[in-house]
Amino acid sequence: MDILINIIQNSGKIFYMNIIPTIIVLGIMIFFHELGHFLAAKFFNVKVLKFALGFGPKIVSRVYGETEYSLRYIPLGGFVKMLGEDDFTEDAPPVDEKDTIRAFNNQHPLKRIAIVAAGPVFNLLLAFFLFFCLYSIFGAPQLTPEPVFTSEIGLVNEGSPAEKAGLIKGDIVKSVEGKEIINWADIRKIIENRAGLPVNITVARGNELLSFTVIPEESVIKNEAGEDVKTVLIGVINAGKVVYTELGIAEAFKRASSITFSAIKETCLVVVKLFQGEVSIKTVGGPIMIGQMAGIVVQKGLDYALEFMAIISISLGILNLFPIPILDGGVILFLLIELVIRKPVSIDRREFAQKIGFSILLLLMAVVFYNDILRLFTK
Repeated sequence: MDILINIIQNSGKIFYMNIIPTIIVLGIMIFFHELGHFLAAKFFNVKVLKFALGFGPKIVSRVYGETEYSLRYIPLGGFVKMLGEDDFTEDAPPVDEKDTIRAFNNQHPLKRIAIVAAGPVFNLLLAFFLFFCLYSIFGAPQLTPEPVFTSEIGLVNEGSPAEKAGLIKGDIVKSVEGKEIINWADIRKIIENRAGLPVNITVARGNELLSFTVIPEESVIKNEAGEDVKTVLIGVINAGKVVYTELGIAEAFKRASSITFSAIKETCLVVVKLFQGEVSIKTVGGPIMIGQMAGIVVQKGLDYALEFMAIISISLGILNLFPIPILDGGVILFLLIELVIRKPVSIDRREFAQKIGFSILLLLMAVVFYNDILRLFTK
């Protein structure tokens, strides 16, 4: 019975801490991606038949004007269905004569390229917006050259001096031996020469200020070179919350632009290195890894969530620009060919390319799911 209760409790925790955040994150990314296609189509007066978030059966759907909007059960994608978009399939429905001018396939190739590219572009714009929100609300993280962390305790080791003294996770260290604490490094500086000596630590716990006496212990740890070094510890780990420097709107805009460009460049570089074999395919992750990371960032706070979502949005935008038939990049490739040869690529060739693209996508999905599952059973 206890095992069953634990399974139910863990399942509930996974649902609320991993699954729901993943659905929300992917839902926002997908919504903006499809919104890009939708708005670009509207701008060029192309008739949009359907706007859907998710795949499979409909949870709910409504028709407003000429478009059906729906939410579907499988939250791993979405689509915008335009009139004349599936003209290369044999069972494509006929286009009403009065709507012929508004059909996607009757637009100039450059307009169609703009409509298709708008999805990934909106993902990149969303990333910029999220970074801008991050720097506007929180400011810029202090890096000197490593991140500077706040004095909040994120973990108290079992049996450590800190636990024996009464410190708990969530306590914010305000002073040590009467000296004000600004960041985590300040704590280290004060206790590093006080092994075996009582140290008075004042913390903020909720609305209270509490004082504790902790006796630091000398310990041996390995440094980055693998060498044993002596250090003084009280058995606490910081909460990983970064100290920020306030920025003005103009500075936040400038920094968001710079970071977005750098993140796009870095993502493209990683893709190139993957094909060159310099980066292992084992590092690639999918929805399960996103779910694990989403659970972590949700607990860390809004600043981590904004940065995480921005990076995911950039990854989604770049992925969709891959020149693989079935992805936006593949469609753009065919349209560029059409622009050069001044006629559409033949139906047979497009259908064959779609099958190849679908096979590549299935293989990629298999790899990322394999990597995700493997991570669940390894440290």
